[in-house]
Amino acid sequence: SMRLSGVRLQALLFGNQKEVCGKMKRHILDFIRRGFVACGFGPLVLAVFYLVLQQQGIAETLTVNQVCLGIFSLSALAFIAGGMNVLYQLERLPLMVAILIHGAVLYVTYLVTYLLNGWLNMGTTPILVFTIIFVVGFLAIWAIIYSTAKKNTDRVNELLKMMQQGTQGA
Repeated sequence: SMRLSGVRLQALLFGNQKEVCGKMKRHILDFIRRGFVACGFGPLVLAVFYLVLQQQGIAETLTVNQVCLGIFSLSALAFIAGGMNVLYQLERLPLMVAILIHGAVLYVTYLVTYLLNGWLNMGTTPILVFTIIFVVGFLAIWAIIYSTAKKNTDRVNELLKMMQQGTQGA
């Protein structure tokens, strides 16, 4: 059956509506909570970004509109990026689907933010370069997360095996 945000469509249409609505409400509230936590980092990231531009001689003065647009857009980006992590809490959403949705939403959000602020020129080449860098970065981060999780899981499994052998021998 078709799935929608970790809830089977059949359960959504014909199941216990209170239970389904309760689960969706919890996921939405978790998204909002995570988003607001991450949102506080938007202006900090923007300040570092502007300092780097200033050090490179690219930007020496900014208009009030540029600063406000930067603050609002990076706060929105941080809200979305932080909130999107709720995808990994949805039990019925396969991990690969969650990763693909997360990556696609982050890609679009970053691309729109960079274009809106004029940090990335509109054109095939700049967007292609941005896309390659984003995909490579996203894959590298997930490779690190996967290898760390695998190493930790292997360690826990080894400890469990040793404990199990110890209880069988006694």
